[in-house]
Order: sequence, then C-alpha cells, then structure tokens
Amino acid sequence: MSPPVKLFLGVFLAFTLLFPLGGMLISMTSTDIGAVVASPQFREALVHSITAAGTGTVISIIAAWFFALAVTRSRMRCRNIFSILVTAPMLIPSISHGMGLVILLGSNGLLTRFFGLHQAIYGFWGIVAGSVLYAFPVAFLMLADILIYEDGSPYEAATVLGIPKTRQFLSITFSYLRKPLISVIFATFTLIFTDYGVPLMIGGRYTTLPVLMYQEVIGLLNFSRGSVIGSFLLIPALAAFLFDLFNRDRGNQSFTIQERIKQDNRLRDWAAMGYCIVICTVIALPLAVFAVLSFINKYPTDMSFSFANILRTMNLGAGRYLANSVSIALGVSVLGTALSYITAYITARIPGKSSKLLHLVSITSLAVPGLVLGISYVLFFKGSFIYGTIAMLVLANIIHFMASPYLMAYNSLGKINPNLEDVGLTLGIKRFFIIRDVLVPQTKLTILEMASYFFVNSMMTISAVSFLSTIRNKPVSLMINQFEAQLFLEGAAFVSILILGCNLTVKLVVYMIKRFSGG
Repeated sequence: MSPPVKLFLGVFLAFTLLFPLGGMLISMTSTDIGAVVASPQFREALVHSITAAGTGTVISIIAAWFFALAVTRSRMRCRNIFSILVTAPMLIPSISHGMGLVILLGSNGLLTRFFGLHQAIYGFWGIVAGSVLYAFPVAFLMLADILIYEDGSPYEAATVLGIPKTRQFLSITFSYLRKPLISVIFATFTLIFTDYGVPLMIGGRYTTLPVLMYQEVIGLLNFSRGSVIGSFLLIPALAAFLFDLFNRDRGNQSFTIQERIKQDNRLRDWAAMGYCIVICTVIALPLAVFAVLSFINKYPTDMSFSFANILRTMNLGAGRYLANSVSIALGVSVLGTALSYITAYITARIPGKSSKLLHLVSITSLAVPGLVLGISYVLFFKGSFIYGTIAMLVLANIIHFMASPYLMAYNSLGKINPNLEDVGLTLGIKRFFIIRDVLVPQTKLTILEMASYFFVNSMMTISAVSFLSTIRNKPVSLMINQFEAQLFLEGAAFVSILILGCNLTVKLVVYMIKRFSGG
C-alpha cells in the first residue's frame, strides 16, 4: 500500500511546489537579469531590505530574549497570561501592524497629535517598528521553547563548585544557545526580509525588495522582473532552511531534563513583571486602536461614536469576503492536516530512501516566501482549470504553510513505539486500523494544533493569495490594503478586528478541547 501512496505524494508535491518554482526560475531567462540587478531601484531596495531586516531582527531578538527570560526564569505571577497576550499579533496580518502604526504615529496619528510630534514614523523606522511588532512573538516563542528545555543540572554543579555567574553564562548558557540562537536569528531575519505588508503600509518612499516585487507584478504585470526579484527573496530563506536542516539537534532525547531551580528574588520578579507589562502594552496598542477606530465616524476629523463605518464595510463586501476566507481556511485546515499527517506517517514510520526524499521535499516550503510561491503559481497554473478558483487559493495555502504542521506530526509520530506496525503485521492487523485506533488517538492534540495552525495562517495571509485571488474569491485580508489605499482606515481597522476575532475564536475552541480532553 505504501509505495503507491508515496508515489502519489511525491508527484503531488512535485506539481504543487517543485515544478512551479522551477517554472519561475526558467521564466527569468526571458528578461535581462543583469539589467534588473544593476538598476538603481533594485540596488536601493536590496540595501533597504537588508538594513531594515537586520535592524528589526536585532531589536526583536534582544526584546524577545528578555521577555523569554522573564517568563521562564522568574517566579513572577501571570507568566502564562503574558505568554498568551504577547502572541496576539500573530493572529492578524502583518499589514495590520503597519496600519496600526500609521494610526498611532502617522502624520495625523493619535499619539502624534497628542504629544505634538513634528515627525511621522514613515520610512525606515516605521518599517523597523512594524517588523518588530510582527516578528517579536515568533522570536519569543522560539527562544522560550529553547530555554524551557535547557537542562538545569550543569548550573547546579557549577554553583556547587563556586563558578561565577558570568563564567556559567559563557561556558554553559552560550554553548547551549549558540546553534539554536543562530536558527532563531535566521528565521526572524527571513520573516522580516520577505514581508511586504509592513513596508507597503508604512514604508513610504523607503522601498524594499518585496514591495518592489509587488509593484512589478501587481502594478506593472511584469512577471519576469518579478521572478528575478523573487529569486533574491529566496536567498535568506534558503540559507535558514539549509542551516536548520544540517544543524538539527541529534542528541539523545531519552534522558530526563532537570528544570532549573528558580531562587526567590523579589526585585527580579518585579522587574520581570514590569518589563512584560510594558511589552504587552506596546503590542496591545495597535489592537486597541483597531477596536476604537471601528466605532468612530471619521478619523481624524470626527471622533464621535458611530456604527456607520461598520455598515459601510459590510456593504462593500466584507461579509462575502470573510465567508471566502473562512471557507478557504476550513478547506486548508482539513485537507492540509490530512495531507501533512499522512506524509508524516510515511516519512516517520516507513523507513527508506524514498521516505527521506519525501521528508526533504515536505519541508522545502519552509524556504519559500509566500510572494515567491504566489508568482510561481501564477506562471505555472495560469490557463488551467483550477486557476482563478477558491481551490487554487486552498492549494497555495496548503503548500505555503505545510512544513510546520508536517514537522509537528513527524515529531509526534516519531516518538511512538516504532514496533507497532510489526506487531500488527504479526497479528494480521492492517496499517489503516493501527493509524485509526492507535496513532490518531495518541496524537489527537497534535492534529488539533495542526488544524489550528493551518486555519489561523490562512485567515491572515496576504502574500501568495495577493497574486492569485480574483474579485469573486478574494480573502477578506486583502481588503485591508484596498481600504488603506482609499483612505478608509476605519474599514481596514474593522477588517483586522474581524480576522482577529475569527482566529481568537479558533484558538479558544482549541484551548477548551485540550482542557476538557486532559491535554
């Protein structure tokens, strides 16, 4: 049974990932690559992208490091609440963060007017600020996960031996963090470098590569030049992918990790709580602004309470496009979870060279930014029966977000007794029944998280779908850019609230299911 399934999955991934990327790279031959790379616009955008992404990465990593330390190394109260609050920005599109900063610190921003500021936040620092809001939660989750699983026994031994804290950090902490921290830096840099939502909204004349690519494809319909720019967006993502692939932790996971002992220290705990409150307040400001802006008459001239803009937004099709987004997200979560789980079962529990190859292809989408995947799909599927349909958006989102849920299932299935299938074969039990009656029940919480991941990311993505959607199947997230261009910020804020509400509902449902199931 497994060889046909492996063949089907291999062919499917080839046609939905490898061939479109290959087609995009081939299309570059129809344009003068040297002329594109040598153009002043490209070189300026490249420098801008590297500078803004580098600055945003440094700030995000430093801020997330102290937040992760506060949550994992202190004994302050409400640690779990802070951990949940700080991840709220992950539930809205990146373009919403840029819009939130415009409303707060733009030329007519609330804080700009309140404090009498003479300079708006457009340009370099606007992109950096928005990118930090967007990337900080991701960096925090990765760093917190690293710190949680750090073994505390070496620190106990070092303390008994009288080794100073500075030496402990350099000899123990730094050695443990070196490789994981490089992965976090790569991932954060790539996330910022390939994002076009924040710079499109608040960058002004400070153009970055993703915005330049967006302008070439959407504005000028120049797909060949867009492909050249897209190939450069692949470089940092590919570097991060290769580093992660060849530097995975291969240590023995059978030993018990001893949690680090947290000493009583009131000053440390109060400082940690103060820092967490400041960070969560800064993160919550754009979300609070969206809620306020949705219920005012006209920003900034008439701040009176009104439902008019909500009604206007719905009349402009927000309800229909929200239904599109929910339909797409549900399709992606169901089909994507099934595809990822089946693929993970084969690669984790049926060894062989073909399984290793399938595993490598399955995680390849980690190295493909959404903008690049979108333009590759346009070039590869244009003219086919699926092009321009909701099915096209479902397929693009499945491939775009598949790698992380796949790895969730791969890691969970890999930890279950590898002899189950052999025992079942001896007893005459087919693989299907082992999967249905044993593996699925044992990994049900992982499956739930996989479906949640697919749904949330499909609701808020603006990258690949921006090239593939039509007036009939457009997701609601793309209305944010449309409304901002029309200076209808109240409508854009309400759309952001709609997306946040849907994603929070899904997260709450998942939390309740896990709680009542004992997870």
